[in-house]
Amino acid sequence: MAAIDPPYTFAATESPSFGEMLEASWRSPHASRLELELKLSGRAAAAAASIGLGDVGDLLEHLPHRHENRGEVKTVQQLKSGEDATVAVEVRSIEAKQSWRRRGLTITVARVADQSGPLEAVWFNQPWVARQLPVGSAVLLHGRYEGRGRFRVAEHESGVSAGGEGTTAGIVPVHPAADGLTAKRIRELVAKHRGSAVDIPEPLPARILAEHRLPNRQDAIDAIHFPATPDDYLVARRRLAFDELLIMQLDLLMRRMRREAGSPAPALQSESELTDRWIASLPFELTGDQQRAFGVVANDLARNRPMQRLLMGEVGSGKTVVAIFALLRAYECGQQAMLMAPTETLAIQHMRSIERLLDGLVVPIALLTGSTPAAERKRILARLASGELAIVVGTHALLESDLEVPHLAVCVVDEQHRFGVRQRERLAAQRGDQIQPHVLHMTATPIPRTLALAAYGDLDTSAIRELPSGRSPIATHIVSGVAARSRAYERIHEEVAGGGRAFVVCALVENSEVLDARAATEERDRLAEGPLKGLSVGLMHGRMTVGEKESVMSEFASGKLDVLVSTTVIEVGIDVPEATVMLVEDAERFGLAQLHQLRGRVGRGTKPGLCLLCGSADARRLQAMVDTNDGFKLAELDLELRGEGEITGLRQSGAATLKAARLPEDLELLEVAHDVAAELLADDPQLVDPANVVLGLELRRRLLVSGEEQIAA
Repeated sequence: MAAIDPPYTFAATESPSFGEMLEASWRSPHASRLELELKLSGRAAAAAASIGLGDVGDLLEHLPHRHENRGEVKTVQQLKSGEDATVAVEVRSIEAKQSWRRRGLTITVARVADQSGPLEAVWFNQPWVARQLPVGSAVLLHGRYEGRGRFRVAEHESGVSAGGEGTTAGIVPVHPAADGLTAKRIRELVAKHRGSAVDIPEPLPARILAEHRLPNRQDAIDAIHFPATPDDYLVARRRLAFDELLIMQLDLLMRRMRREAGSPAPALQSESELTDRWIASLPFELTGDQQRAFGVVANDLARNRPMQRLLMGEVGSGKTVVAIFALLRAYECGQQAMLMAPTETLAIQHMRSIERLLDGLVVPIALLTGSTPAAERKRILARLASGELAIVVGTHALLESDLEVPHLAVCVVDEQHRFGVRQRERLAAQRGDQIQPHVLHMTATPIPRTLALAAYGDLDTSAIRELPSGRSPIATHIVSGVAARSRAYERIHEEVAGGGRAFVVCALVENSEVLDARAATEERDRLAEGPLKGLSVGLMHGRMTVGEKESVMSEFASGKLDVLVSTTVIEVGIDVPEATVMLVEDAERFGLAQLHQLRGRVGRGTKPGLCLLCGSADARRLQAMVDTNDGFKLAELDLELRGEGEITGLRQSGAATLKAARLPEDLELLEVAHDVAAELLADDPQLVDPANVVLGLELRRRLLVSGEEQIAA
């Protein structure tokens, strides 16, 4: 842990570099004390290293994930049978012996007492306790009183008498542990080095501490480990959570600043005759949200700063039309564009949608995926390099090093959370010069406000909530019980008889000995021979080749197949207007966002859609699907149910995992941190003013620890 001791003295005429400030921090005597090794050995040392505990500073920042309120120390006379309690006693005698009833079991028995009476303390399979606690020693015991003078010990702490300061009674921290280093041992180490908390630097300027009524960091670190009261813990957690969220927001906002100050983008400012003609030719009326999205994208593309916009859209809300608008603007201005999707199935679907919606317009466009034949790939690469090919649609194949797009002006990345940050950044390198393309990120998974601020704060965001006119409503029901399942199969027969088609989605491809869930391969056979006999039932899953999946989807779309049993490969990019029923097996295994995506595969035509979720009628997640079709509401609930871990998973970058902050619980604190970060950077973009130097160093330190790119000095 690199720590620092304010204040610093630098030449008034020259701002220090980050390197100079970091070097100053290393010279600090406070930093030296925090960098002291923990002096562990063997298995304990390896365990400490595995959870990032290298020195005293790391230890103090290893925050407990929960606390146990063990109450006050009781006397022996106050103990009640069956209760968990803590007592302070003196050892009168102690011995370890083998159990004669159970082979291999060692029982350590100690006769202990306090001023109110005697007690028999018992440990199981801990023979070393007899050596640790000699006769006459004071000890704090925590465990369960079993009655008749017998106390079963869960934890003990030697050398602590009644009224002494121990770590086994009161509000006790429970830290994340590792094999070889128990939570108790970590607690003891923290208690041993507790005094070193005074050496922890204060990163926040005094003005912010006062304005937001925050305690200093040293006191917060001490109280988060050993709070005297529950209120002390709440105040400490809020302070440390604010630090984490502020660092997160500073990182995101500085990324945005560096991007905007970096290489320019081509300004697409020419007349929009082609796009205007295309919009007028569309066979449907644009929604208000689509029109607004067109406007903000057009404004972004007209600037010479690279667009980085996240377009969130409800399932079936028409994001593809906005993507085509951006692609056409590039072609119209004599530039090139690309659209990248995470799977070949989705890329092919996009290609078909673009060709259909560009009907009547002659635009050079091609599809490039991993399955593209070598000769065709070579021809596409040559057309791209020469500038002849205006638009290319593809998968990860667009990231290959031999791909040159010299006039690349617009990149559209669909289902962007499925790509890593570095993969998305490589798109910019395809142009081959210092000009950056505009990037439009799209997702069919609505992003909750908390997640948008926490994980995508470096992007501009737009949302499409309105569904196109003519989209039919989707009714959702929970299928629970034999009678309900029989009726579900009857409904599939009825829908097929009326010209509809049905999806049946399973969590697994094949049966598993570990997971109790229906598998697509077996379910297809069972349905075809049983409940759905007489209907044509097909199968699709991720292990099939692209050609096989395309063949099955073609048969389903044409009506050759009535029912398609599938895994979640049909979650996005599948558009079959005749599909009216979606039956999801083991629906409780899916997240709300995924269930909402699956539901969006039906009701895309003129007939109403029906979504049947097989699972418990009491499941909160499934009931939420019944209650609303609003993907944004479901996204908020999904984040609440899944927790903060999903945020870092979707982001695939950013500061280290949150330890004190809890999202979405801390949304209000996150918004405060965002405002504070924006205010700080507006006045001091490099955080080099004397009041902000320590905060700038803390930001750099945390990003280095988490493996992120360094903040530019």
